[in-house]
Amino acid sequence: MPELDELLAVLDLRPSGDTTWLGASLDFGAGAVVFGGQLLAQTIVAAATADPGKSVKSVHTVFARGASTDTPLEFAVDVMQKGRSFASATVSVTQGERLCTRSLVLLHAPDPDLIRHQDAAPDVGSAADATPSSHGAGFWEIRTVGGVDIADPDAVGPAQLDVWTRFPDAPDDPTLNQALLAFATDGFLIGTAMRPHAGVGQSLAHRSISTSVITHTLAFHGAVDAAAWLLLDQESPVARAGRSYGRADVFTEDGDLVASFAQENMIRAFAADQAPPAGGRSAH
Repeated sequence: MPELDELLAVLDLRPSGDTTWLGASLDFGAGAVVFGGQLLAQTIVAAATADPGKSVKSVHTVFARGASTDTPLEFAVDVMQKGRSFASATVSVTQGERLCTRSLVLLHAPDPDLIRHQDAAPDVGSAADATPSSHGAGFWEIRTVGGVDIADPDAVGPAQLDVWTRFPDAPDDPTLNQALLAFATDGFLIGTAMRPHAGVGQSLAHRSISTSVITHTLAFHGAVDAAAWLLLDQESPVARAGRSYGRADVFTEDGDLVASFAQENMIRAFAADQAPPAGGRSAH
């Protein structure tokens, strides 16, 4: 598992032009494909340059193609509009001629409350009550409510998953805290969708099952402290036709609803020409 300084290094994008930036990638040793959460995190960092006086409000990303960890990523920021309260931009991520993702990003300058309400946090106990997960290590701590192991194909349950997550040494920077939360939101909704189905688990992804994130939408409702425990309260209401849909709310330990996200995924059998050899791992 990489260390936090390695993740922060890939979030430190290097200018390559007036509106373009270059970035590197983490390699988790599980293949040559860039983790989608990294692309989301870098997209937020790039989008923040569109109007430094505002913060990212929401981002909607389409994952068109996979990206390789051994080739630099280029981030092109195209400002659509800048006003007093809002700004908007597209962020396109490419490797050479290969377009990997494109995102629509809304930025804003928050206004005083005229009205205010939120859903209550689920009654799942505190992070101290949850079970440490092997999916996180070092700089990224993960705990699952009820000890759920989404990697286990025989662990059948409802299409719901509550996960506590934090980055204990996250720097005190609002944009990086948003980016770190974005990084964390990408990892669990495929496994959530698999939970009701015996013999299907996240450990089989890229080995005997072809999975991929297709779209990811993340909205921020308030300030994010990625160093503190945040609860990802996740569910997948539908899976069919080789696709799944999942959604989640993000709560602090005090019950403040600070973000929400939704994801569309591909979960299907391998095409005959894409299946990896026995014991191997595919990029598909």
